[in-house]
Amino acid sequence: MISRIVLISLGAAFAAGCGGSSGDGRTSVVAAFYPLAYAAERVGGPDVRVENLTPQGSEPHDLELAPRTVGKLETADVVLYVGHGFQPAVASAAGDARGRVVDVLEGLPLQRSSGSEEGLSADPHVWLDPVLFARIAERIGRVLHAPARADALITDLRGLDRAYRAGLADCARTELVTSHAAFGYLAGRYGLTQVSITGLEPEAEPTARQLADVVRILRRKGATTVFFETLLSPRLAETVAREMGARTAVLDPIEGLTPSEEAGGADYLSLMRRNLTALRRALACR
Repeated sequence: MISRIVLISLGAAFAAGCGGSSGDGRTSVVAAFYPLAYAAERVGGPDVRVENLTPQGSEPHDLELAPRTVGKLETADVVLYVGHGFQPAVASAAGDARGRVVDVLEGLPLQRSSGSEEGLSADPHVWLDPVLFARIAERIGRVLHAPARADALITDLRGLDRAYRAGLADCARTELVTSHAAFGYLAGRYGLTQVSITGLEPEAEPTARQLADVVRILRRKGATTVFFETLLSPRLAETVAREMGARTAVLDPIEGLTPSEEAGGADYLSLMRRNLTALRRALACR
């Protein structure tokens, strides 16, 4: 009898150690990077404990996972990630997860990669389109059994979409000049044309000929602003802007918060509104 009790106790302890429970009765959610963590926190509310795998201020594309982090991913109740080669280490570890694994790109109308970037079979930056991000929020609501809170986030995203439609409806220019091709979904949604210095991989180095081609296109289009990103070096954007006699500005792909943004209370919605202000200025919108 005693041995049976011991075995039952050991089995319970093992199950607790290997399960995804956060330890306080809440659902444990591991999110690959900031936009998914933001959506999970908004949708899950107090019923979830969310862990963002990408450290604050880090660029998520080439994230490497420490063994301890892999363990958290494997034992989480829910894993949210972006597939198609965006974060290969996360996708690989998600294959061993015991909980519900959700690739948020599944079922979305994806833009195919036009470059030769290794590992990326489609443009993953869907969260920069409020309409597509609303579909992700709806799906997370089903996974976390929280449709009401998902609806609240979807309402905010629809309001954001209306603001973009109104703010970009009448612009002198429609060419969106970016340091890397992260804004294709946003451009497509609101009638803009993305002209990027590099492709989908943010660390790619363009050749001198590629840079010259971009400068020639932008001069012909009369572009006045080259956008760079908060988590990457502005060097390429500054080089192209100098050749064009243009200025540089920040357009945030919202792949993570900087320490100052987090300290100031910034979130996905406020950063998207800041992006809209920057776009309106660069494109001379009325």
